Amino acid sequence: MTTTPFMTPEKSRERRALAERRRRRRRIAIAMAACALLAVAAVLASGILGGSGTPGGRRTASAAEHTRTAPPAPALSPYGLALAPPALALTGLSSPTQDPVRLQFHHPPRAGLLVNLDTGQVLWQRNPELRVPIASLTKMMTALVTVKASTPRETVLITSQALATSGSKVGVLPLGRHVSMESMLYGLMLPSGNDASVALAIHVSGSVGAFVRAMNHQAAALGMGCTRYSSPSGYYNQGNFSCAADLAMLSRVDLAQPRIARVVHTYSAAVPFPIAGGKLYLYNNNPLLIYHYPGITGLKTGFTIEAGRCLVATAERNGVRLAAIVLNSTEPGTQASRLLDAGFSRVYHQKPVPAPELPPGA
Repeated sequence: MTTTPFMTPEKSRERRALAERRRRRRRIAIAMAACALLAVAAVLASGILGGSGTPGGRRTASAAEHTRTAPPAPALSPYGLALAPPALALTGLSSPTQDPVRLQFHHPPRAGLLVNLDTGQVLWQRNPELRVPIASLTKMMTALVTVKASTPRETVLITSQALATSGSKVGVLPLGRHVSMESMLYGLMLPSGNDASVALAIHVSGSVGAFVRAMNHQAAALGMGCTRYSSPSGYYNQGNFSCAADLAMLSRVDLAQPRIARVVHTYSAAVPFPIAGGKLYLYNNNPLLIYHYPGITGLKTGFTIEAGRCLVATAERNGVRLAAIVLNSTEPGTQASRLLDAGFSRVYHQKPVPAPELPPGA
């Protein structure tokens, strides 16, 4: 047979058959690969949706499950510190329709609370967790940090920084002299001396800034979730605020300190002081102490233009301890006394106790 370089009909048929076999093999390979991919996808889908087991029968958790079961981030105070459990667990908070005391005021305070200091039961509330300026109610924390870090036998150096403080003052602090710690606590809480607050802050922590940090750490340790301090006096409102619920907790903690409880229960005091005569006469500006409200035990007043008139009033009758907090009130003494009266009589069924009537605006 003669060979030829040109394509013959027979060679053309062989090449077409060879090409067809190659195409068939490629189609089969593609089909097998597709089947394998579908099988893998089915296994993955059954593992995610149906909870198919992994070796050993352990279930593989999806990303969504990890998201659902992850523990919540710890709550932080406004100062940015982790909050401990609250020092007083308040029951009935944010449920005003269930309050056992229903009391209406013609000009109600911006925020307020009536609470049992032993059980934490909320008896009356108005915006109890609203963050508002608190003026000299700040000194409730100043006193707490001070007594925790000092002894009654210590003396406090009066510095020029303390004397330069603005606002309400003790007023006769002698520059460069040492004053007894307890006399300074009376000066802090009765006439609400801003100068005393600065002197105590420097004595306890070395500087006002370090003392303010200690105040915020103490607030976080008590679970005060809406409180932030920027000064030991509360004279400046910028960055200094709290709420009625936190102040109720702080009231309980303050009264548990005998040194604070003794001071805030005092209407007038003659304290040792390095001035002529050796004594300083101080008077409390709490209207319920001034007008001898029955059972009054404390605690603190406050006022600035922005904060308005504020009062934390605590009282005890027949073993029942209540705290009435009114913030930015036109008549803090009158409103607090009405709340306390209602709590003792309507909730705890105690007989009314005759009391002097507070003057208008008190």
